[in-house]
Amino acid sequence: MSANQRQPSLYIPHGGGPCFFMEWPGNPQLWDNMAAMLRSIPARLPQPPSAILLISAHWEAPVFTFCGGSHPKLEYDYYGFPPHTYEIRYQASGAPALAERAAQLLQDAGIGAAVDNNAPWDHGVFIPLKVAYPREEIPVLAMSLKKGLNPAEHQAAGKVLAQLRDENVLIIGSGLSYHNLRAFFADSASDAAAAKAFDDWLIDAAAQDETQRTAALNHWSDAPGARQVHPREEHLLPMMMVAGAAGADQGSAFYREEIMGKAVSAIGFGL
Repeated sequence: MSANQRQPSLYIPHGGGPCFFMEWPGNPQLWDNMAAMLRSIPARLPQPPSAILLISAHWEAPVFTFCGGSHPKLEYDYYGFPPHTYEIRYQASGAPALAERAAQLLQDAGIGAAVDNNAPWDHGVFIPLKVAYPREEIPVLAMSLKKGLNPAEHQAAGKVLAQLRDENVLIIGSGLSYHNLRAFFADSASDAAAAKAFDDWLIDAAAQDETQRTAALNHWSDAPGARQVHPREEHLLPMMMVAGAAGADQGSAFYREEIMGKAVSAIGFGL
């Protein structure tokens, strides 16, 4: 029996493109608090993880898919940023054996899963991890969302993968709790109010017991401001996976602020 304590599962915002590695126009300090939250992650854990399983909002596949490469390439899937941000490197190793194991766990539970040895790491993977783990010392397993973005399916997959937390694997859902890009840059009282209402609801839902939380998240679109905050929910779905992996652990926010007037948060289970 390992002496390691169980790792938490975390839902984190990954910012806007390569925002932590450039001078943000108009407000150079805009992303400083979020960066500080990401840098704080290692100190919040019971011990260094043996690997990180990271579910990215920027990867959707027909079935839950794991990046099986030992040294995945980076995909600079952001546009219009300074040239140097396309030269960012992140050279942590992949986790091929963990990819096979995670896929098998899902398959054994009757959930479709695959391993793609050629899948790259998108910016939802390497940008936040470059802030949180700049020494690149922790192996990383990237995981896709499943097309259709069904919240119940993602919670169910997370529940199966929860046992990896007992094997010293840190589970991170990388998205953004506010993701209406058209409204992000608008100074709208309605959008700000919707963001605050939804963020409050999400944190409250995370704090419920497992049964209540599961029901609430499965019907997230009924929450206050839901579709105003998430016209398309791909940046919210990593939260569903993380919540599924939480089991009986109740969630709480370990970061909250307003970015461009819109409430955003990070939520941890088992911290």
